[in-house]
Amino acid sequence: MQDKTIAFIGDSLGRQQFQSLMCMLTGRKNSPEVEDVGNKYGISKPYGAVHGAVKGAGWAYRFPITNTTILMYWSVSLCELEPLNITGGPTSPVAIHLDRPAPFLRQYLNQFDILVLNTGHHWNKDKFKANRWVMYVNGKPNKNRKLSEFWTARNFTVHNIVKWLDSQLPLHPHIKALFRTVSPKHFHNGDWNTGGSCDNTVPLTGGSEVLQDGSMDDTVEGAVKGTGVKILDITALSDLRDEAHISRYRRNQGGKKINDCLHWCLPGIPDTWNEILFAQI
Repeated sequence: MQDKTIAFIGDSLGRQQFQSLMCMLTGRKNSPEVEDVGNKYGISKPYGAVHGAVKGAGWAYRFPITNTTILMYWSVSLCELEPLNITGGPTSPVAIHLDRPAPFLRQYLNQFDILVLNTGHHWNKDKFKANRWVMYVNGKPNKNRKLSEFWTARNFTVHNIVKWLDSQLPLHPHIKALFRTVSPKHFHNGDWNTGGSCDNTVPLTGGSEVLQDGSMDDTVEGAVKGTGVKILDITALSDLRDEAHISRYRRNQGGKKINDCLHWCLPGIPDTWNEILFAQI
């Protein structure tokens, strides 16, 4: 990876893979020689202080010894997001253009050597309502009722982004592009906001093998088929490790304990995603 840039673009699970890789490369210790180069990519705003509609969230670090840059850009949908009323303040609606890749991806694509994309868990009613997203296609509000279904919209978006990316790869032959499949969640008896939990502490209670040939994320598998974009398939193997989530040991900003059966403890499962990533590279 000398003189190369590795870019993760996606949601908080993409962030966890980025954090895992940074920990693996630094030995989990502060490394004064590692340079913050976020300003080079316009990503100097910290994660957590922004919402999905705001540009600029993420991190970028350069390892001077090998001139290797690793960055993560926060784009939970991978789509272009456009405030519909610039003067309307934080409550104004935001157009989510299902057929347009995020501007960051278009602007900096030629600077990446390894690109890992992901999107998944923000395609639901609660996230769209919280972000005030309104679906747009061809620059206009979506009128297709079937496409208004959130997982159908995710499917449409993934296919569009892969198609666009595949058209760009011949122009940038140095790029290896991968689309990571969705990270599984393991809530039982409800979701994260309806009393769901995952209290198992024993590894591999549901089995220790991945037996199916195809991916559990058939959206990504179908989108990359026949293209230059490769699949980074982590869903089925991660699904075997329900005990590896943060579970009830996470606290929110108010100090209240919450059940998190979506994100992973680190060190943990995302380390394996990175081992598979580098095997594919």
